[in-house]
Amino acid sequence: MHISVLEKETLEKLNPQANENFIDATIGHAGHTLRILEKTGPNGKVLGIDQTPEQIETVQARTADFKERVITVCDNFSNLKNIVEQKQFGPVNGIIFDLGFSSWHVDESGKGFTFQKDEPLLMNYGPDGLTAEEIVNQWTEEDLEMIFNQYGQEGFSKKIAKQIVAMRQARSITTTFQLVEAIKKAVPGRYQHGKTHFATRAFQALRIAVNQELENLKKALPQAVDILAPGGRLAVISFHSLEDRIVKVFLKESSDKKVLKILTKKPIAPGPSEIGANPRARSAKLRAAQKI
Repeated sequence: MHISVLEKETLEKLNPQANENFIDATIGHAGHTLRILEKTGPNGKVLGIDQTPEQIETVQARTADFKERVITVCDNFSNLKNIVEQKQFGPVNGIIFDLGFSSWHVDESGKGFTFQKDEPLLMNYGPDGLTAEEIVNQWTEEDLEMIFNQYGQEGFSKKIAKQIVAMRQARSITTTFQLVEAIKKAVPGRYQHGKTHFATRAFQALRIAVNQELENLKKALPQAVDILAPGGRLAVISFHSLEDRIVKVFLKESSDKKVLKILTKKPIAPGPSEIGANPRARSAKLRAAQKI
């Protein structure tokens, strides 16, 4: 079961009240949405967005008791304004982005999000589109090096890219274990026995590239501010420094323009008890702001 990260802290920053409307831009398994619905009765609504059809089905089942108050859309949050217009949803009193990919993607999707299972090398959140297999087998060595370096902050980007290109000349790399094999051959032995698995950064980089995660976040944040009603609140939970920097810079620029008031001087991180119960929460950071 997917466990929502920083649930209590997020609800405090969003401060949902009776009959207010919220957008959960990454609804996942509806953890945050269910807490918001409990606070916004009897007539407050949640517009929930997710790219994955299976996630939308799960949400509809989990929110059955609130079904008149939940609107679900299978789409990318980079289309936020269009979605809101199409659904004629408003006024919007709060928006949450929980940027972590759901445990379902790792545990059940079979799409190669984890290096711990031998699965097809897909990594796409939606039902179609670009795949990690295409990137690994078709992109140039220079492009591979770039994404491993920029999106994964991988110190051995050049060697990993070179090894992938060498391996794919003999056979296409189509599974996660084949990719792990290539990475293992490229990195030094000491790197293979560190605290973090040696394939972590490369897998992160591919997932970000496949789903254009950083570009979509940059597109969505200004739309979110435009959509919010005056006094409305924005909460963003990020899981790596690249996402957090985008959010931090956007909030600072919006604050300088007197568009947003920042509610978190420093990002809020999970405490030891939450990390103990949910190790995947360890890198989470929450930032929040209020529309002026």
